[in-house]
Amino acid sequence: MQFCPLLSLLIWIPIVAGVVVLRAGSDRALNRTRWIALIGALAGVVPAVALVAGFHNDVVAMQFVENDAWLPSFGIAYRLGVDGISLWFTVLTAITTVIVVVASWQSITTRTAQYFGAFLLLSGFMQGVFTAQDGMLFFVFFEATLIPLYLLIGTWGQSNRAHAALRFFLFSLTGSLAMLAAMLYLYSQAHSFDIAQWRTLPLDFMPQVLIFLCFFAAFSVKVPMWPVHTWLPDVHLEGPTAAAVLLGMLKIGGYGLLRFALPIVPQASHFFAPAVITLSLVAVIYASLVALVQTDIRKLLAYSAIAHMGLVTLGLFVFTRISMEGAVVQMLSYGIVSGAMLLCSGMLYDRTQSGSIDAYGGVVNTMPRFAVFVMLFSMANVGLPGTSGFVGEFMVLMGAIQFNFWIGALAALTLILSAAYTLWMARRVIFGAVANARVGALKDVGKREFALLGALAVLVLAIGIYPKPFTDAIDATAGEVLAQAEGTVANGATRVADSRVAPDAHLAAPASPASPAYRVADHDRPRG
Repeated sequence: MQFCPLLSLLIWIPIVAGVVVLRAGSDRALNRTRWIALIGALAGVVPAVALVAGFHNDVVAMQFVENDAWLPSFGIAYRLGVDGISLWFTVLTAITTVIVVVASWQSITTRTAQYFGAFLLLSGFMQGVFTAQDGMLFFVFFEATLIPLYLLIGTWGQSNRAHAALRFFLFSLTGSLAMLAAMLYLYSQAHSFDIAQWRTLPLDFMPQVLIFLCFFAAFSVKVPMWPVHTWLPDVHLEGPTAAAVLLGMLKIGGYGLLRFALPIVPQASHFFAPAVITLSLVAVIYASLVALVQTDIRKLLAYSAIAHMGLVTLGLFVFTRISMEGAVVQMLSYGIVSGAMLLCSGMLYDRTQSGSIDAYGGVVNTMPRFAVFVMLFSMANVGLPGTSGFVGEFMVLMGAIQFNFWIGALAALTLILSAAYTLWMARRVIFGAVANARVGALKDVGKREFALLGALAVLVLAIGIYPKPFTDAIDATAGEVLAQAEGTVANGATRVADSRVAPDAHLAAPASPASPAYRVADHDRPRG
């Protein structure tokens, strides 16, 4: 069977659809614009489904590889691939695009073509970020995401949207320039932008330190980690709901640390691990305490996201296999939960034009179906067993306890604190008597909104009840990344062998602990 370029389809279908929407859509033909956008978003799901169907969980190396010359004189190639980690991020991106289009169906009535076109372009760029295996290709897609996000926040946001958009752009651009400097240094050493070759470079300690700091500057902003988190509450408060949903669901920061920092500069990653663990614990506790005193639903959810992503960075830098897998599951799970709760807050805002917690009370009396969904997503945010929020948090906490009991105990405070602010918000907004006439006039979710929230509820319960398909796909790749991250602990020159497949191969043979994908070169082993 001839190889189908599924990853290229995954990237370019939404980009082409976005261009078509920009060319053919208009405010005078709202339905046409919306349907073109929806068809483009649904078409982007098709290659994602094919990826899942054809993916082999026991293969460590990249699958569905595409490798074509782009700028060969500079060592730059159009090189794509997915493994067990990036697979589910591509699927989540495709699903999120459909969710955003459906969620914005009636709320966006001005510049609709530009709005939906920007989201479709952003979706394609995101797919490029998660599938690029060439450093410069990754950087191009990574930077391209800033343009539609800046326009979405600055054009369709609230009264202070320009400030929120500019702050997001400046934070992101500063980190991106640092990442570019690190990539150019790696190119000077490898004479190639092939990320797989970068993982095998025998770098000295000081270059590793500088490269790590550059990567950390770029990706910590996207996580976001404390103290570079301050742009996120502004985006939640001033940006359109759909932009906040997309930022919440697509975890570029954690993915970048996992793909670049840990395997490329492992010795520096271990050196900075205590600092990152400390920052992660501060984020978990500080952001949760700040969430407790918020009076706006969207800002509360922003600080909740910062606290939960602190668990992700903690899971990555305690260097245990279960915590690393848990960090990936947490990114996927919390992306869904965060997106669902933001959509719920957006539905309330669209009906009342207020995000204040004090503006509500007794919503269950007028919107009972909506209240059921809110409580389900709230329980997932708390980490209730049986929901997706439990799986990733449990795995990260188990790995943290294996690493150090007290670190695990401090991280476990998130379970108590998230329950405090989430249930406090739910009680104030959902339960009690009808607080005012505006709440009394609320209408429950319609068919479109019910289908949207129902699909997210199915995902939350599916991951929570049966996480095996996700953990099975992640396990082999997480083991390889952990092996690469441990490759220079004993000896700065020790590197794990490259496990790439041939450029024209669909996939590679499974790797075992005894295979070259895991073995350390004999001449690099520390001598007794």
